[in-house]
Amino acid sequence: MTTATTVFFTSPRKVEICEVDLPALNPDEVLVETMCSAISAGTEMLVYRGQFPQLQDVHDTVSNKLKYPLAYGYACVGKVKETGNQVDKSWLGKTVFSFQPHTSSFITHPSSLISIPNSLAPENACFLPNMETAVNLVQDGAPILGERVMVLGQGVVGLLTASLLCEFPLEKLAVVDAIEARRSALKMESKKCEVENLPPNELGNLAFDLVFELTGSPSALNDAIEHTAFSGRVVIGSWYGQKRAEIDLGGSFHRSRIKLISSQVSTISPELSGRWDKSRRFDVAWQALERIQPQKWITHRFSLEDAAEAYRLLDENPHEAIQVLFKY
Repeated sequence: MTTATTVFFTSPRKVEICEVDLPALNPDEVLVETMCSAISAGTEMLVYRGQFPQLQDVHDTVSNKLKYPLAYGYACVGKVKETGNQVDKSWLGKTVFSFQPHTSSFITHPSSLISIPNSLAPENACFLPNMETAVNLVQDGAPILGERVMVLGQGVVGLLTASLLCEFPLEKLAVVDAIEARRSALKMESKKCEVENLPPNELGNLAFDLVFELTGSPSALNDAIEHTAFSGRVVIGSWYGQKRAEIDLGGSFHRSRIKLISSQVSTISPELSGRWDKSRRFDVAWQALERIQPQKWITHRFSLEDAAEAYRLLDENPHEAIQVLFKY
């Protein structure tokens, strides 16, 4: 019987590494051995801290309720090691992506796998879910030629979003984060737009046509609203879980006709869904990964056995990390 080493969240701020027996391989399934998987710090820290609501998972590919004990994660890259007798043998040996928890191996149907382009390194491919999110955010924000745009939060999603936005001919792009290392992580090669790296306390009276709130902190929504110009848009990509904060919708907001846009990657905007589907959006995300090469933002690599240390780092010293990866 094949076993897998899997990370389980068992209670707030506690993870355990367990050996799990995998079921027998069905004729229409494949066995994948994981090469690397990425921690999605924003969502997974909510799970780690016990701050998630008892609702369906934020990702539409995972059907389990969010409750302890929980195997969680959605950025696995691996190699197909075995195929059922009804599966096309061309799958054997392929490097693939799958929305799976952090586990050393797993059995799944080929329809849930995405083949990784040969030109893309496995570690870069681990960024696919966050890049798809970034593509979705930019599509929902719909930046316009010559606009002034701000991205609040320079975690991985914020970095990817800002990288895509810098490909647009904007008048100005500002990236904002309290952690200096994250603000300086973005090496802008494009000369199409002016880029400012700002801490939150230096925003002053700046106003923007389009603001992306990607900090994960609900109080940051007040900053987004405060610095959005008349009839501007605020795209809210953060998932706050159970975190709450008072939001100031009085004063200038009431008269400014500001649009608050909820953006979440499991669906496509109705305005686009007649022409866009998940497959087309994934194609755009793969191409963006090849251009941006986000592997440069991996600051830490851990073995699965050291998972507790990895999550402790993100919980207690988030300023030291950008992207954390498990290597198998």
